[in-house]
Amino acid sequence: MKILLAVDGSDYTDRMLTYLTTHKAWSNAGHAFTVFHAVLPVPHRAAAFAGPEVVHGYYEDDARMVLEPVRELLTRNGIQAHFEHRVGHPAEEIASLAQKGQFDLVIMGSRGQGALASLVLGSVATKVLAACSVPVLLVG
Repeated sequence: MKILLAVDGSDYTDRMLTYLTTHKAWSNAGHAFTVFHAVLPVPHRAAAFAGPEVVHGYYEDDARMVLEPVRELLTRNGIQAHFEHRVGHPAEEIASLAQKGQFDLVIMGSRGQGALASLVLGSVATKVLAACSVPVLLVG
């Protein structure tokens, strides 16, 4: 099974990864994992003021801070994965990659780092569920 793990560095990502690594059926079944992180673009005026090198450095630093701990955790648990990151709205990027990449399943935390999470699900999770034709497993 081709599985997309959407991560954002939040406690809910940690819970999702704990679920994945403690249920050995996920790691022992020959699944192909891709770990994915999307970061919102820097507003246009701020990007113009900061300059392209600073903005690019910000995106790379953000991806490194989120993806490296995930890489270390998966490696310790014997799970091999491919890692990707993009700049864009996280929900749109997750749904787009899931569909275009022909993934069989998306696994993500039920909430993330958004400041205005809805009562039951985070706004990104809600939007992924609405936009994605690929099955989504939410871990809370």
